Amino acid sequence: MDTDDTTPAVPDDTGATTSRGHLSRRAFLGALAGVGLAGGGVLVGKGLDQDEPARLSFHGENQPGVTTPGPSDAIVAAFDTTAGSRHELASTLKALSGEADKLMSGVVDPDKGPLYPPPDSMIIGPTPQPADLTVTIALGASLFDNRFGLADHKPRRLRPMDHFPNDQIDRARADGDLLIQICASSPEACNHALRRLMRATRATLTLRWLMPGFQQPNTLSGGRTSTRNLLGFKDGTANPDAASRREMDDLVWLHSSDDPAAWTVGGTYMVVRLIRNRVEFWDRTPTLAQERIFGRHKVSGAPLGHPDEATEPDYASDPKGTRIPLNSHIRLANPRTEQAKRTRMLRRGFSYASGFTPDGQLDQGLIFVCFQRDLDEAFVATQSRLDGEPLEEYITPVGGGYFFVPPGARTAGDWVGSGLFT
Repeated sequence: MDTDDTTPAVPDDTGATTSRGHLSRRAFLGALAGVGLAGGGVLVGKGLDQDEPARLSFHGENQPGVTTPGPSDAIVAAFDTTAGSRHELASTLKALSGEADKLMSGVVDPDKGPLYPPPDSMIIGPTPQPADLTVTIALGASLFDNRFGLADHKPRRLRPMDHFPNDQIDRARADGDLLIQICASSPEACNHALRRLMRATRATLTLRWLMPGFQQPNTLSGGRTSTRNLLGFKDGTANPDAASRREMDDLVWLHSSDDPAAWTVGGTYMVVRLIRNRVEFWDRTPTLAQERIFGRHKVSGAPLGHPDEATEPDYASDPKGTRIPLNSHIRLANPRTEQAKRTRMLRRGFSYASGFTPDGQLDQGLIFVCFQRDLDEAFVATQSRLDGEPLEEYITPVGGGYFFVPPGARTAGDWVGSGLFT
């Protein structure tokens, strides 16, 4: 759980925002136009000057929901498969991709009549309206065991999630054969999509764990954010520019040199961490202590001793950590060295509030999500630097996993994961 270099929110560095804190439709499409229509999430069927929810395309070189500007709500759901053969697994991924395409396009199958189940739950009405919906499909390491003969195709870095010293992982909320990330502009739209996807794959996918999440929309630009996590600190100040194809090619999307498995090109490694915050303990901690733990002023988000949120911390002038403690979160997460530049990743996470625990404590925290070309060089290296930081007294990772997001379905006849079976 990190506010400076491993937390959610994709910042708007173009200077163009909407009332809900997203890139404007014109700015987003303009950014994509600069690289062709390569990435998933191309806008369709909306006026570019409108800031209302839009329909996004499922098809593209990369899957949607990775670099797509993030809406306010999400569901992350992991599944295990009961598919009995390689062919059945391929059919499952085809069905999942087909249903995701329909959902993002707003398509509902024809009604067969009152003696058949309805084609849609209609929980968001008889005609689903645009909702900035994206569906992202990712594969877990367990899918590459001996069940389907896919071991030789496993992405090189993919494995079960590593155990870190502060982890208290509940295995019932960890890993999985397959993971789906659903993002939309309302919780109802996310739930609607989840039920449709589960219905389309009920014969071969069983739910392993899920977590719904939310985030406060960002209304700022220029490397600043109004989004805050449930510890009250700004979230996403130092995130890379998701609208920059050059930067995303450098940090997120796999190249042919990254993996001997050719089908992985255009994919990315995804980390999901369910991190519980000890919010009652945090709320009793003095503001000064909180700020020294993070290394930032709580109100402004600026590095300690600096006036502006977007100011780059000057560690060289503070070698003993008098101003920004040496063990502060931002200093460990990103020490601003040449070596640390290689550990940058794209964060896209959400807060969660899931009732309370058996001991009467609030179960609230962060669905931390990040994407990177190299799992070890980015997330694992950063997490290792954070080992033992003071923030660990207030946070506990309890679930999640490592997953691989395959390249996108390029055409209407293509499907996510097709490269595994060619």
